[in-house]
Amino acid sequence: MATATATKKKSSDGSAARPVQEIRMGRIRAAIWGNETTNGTRYNVTVSRIYKDGDTWKDSSSFGRDDLLVVAKVLDRCHTWIYSENGSAVVSNGEDGGEDAPF
Repeated sequence: MATATATKKKSSDGSAARPVQEIRMGRIRAAIWGNETTNGTRYNVTVSRIYKDGDTWKDSSSFGRDDLLVVAKVLDRCHTWIYSENGSAVVSNGEDGGEDAPF
């Protein structure tokens, strides 16, 4: 399996931070990053397309026509993972005033 260059982020101890989850389908990869806040963990997602330039694997944030549906599927899986981590998978049906809605 191919590896791609990772975005280098630093954690509080100076080491390279790692995403809390990575989801990949073919050449499309999404990294889910956890950010601790006073209101709990907030998640952000970065998406990239990996490609080989000679003998070196690289990544890009540019997507072609044939990548777009795969990007959408990967982002859907990210959304599902984040909701399952937050325990927010329950969606309000509008009858209770929407107290369990995330926004």
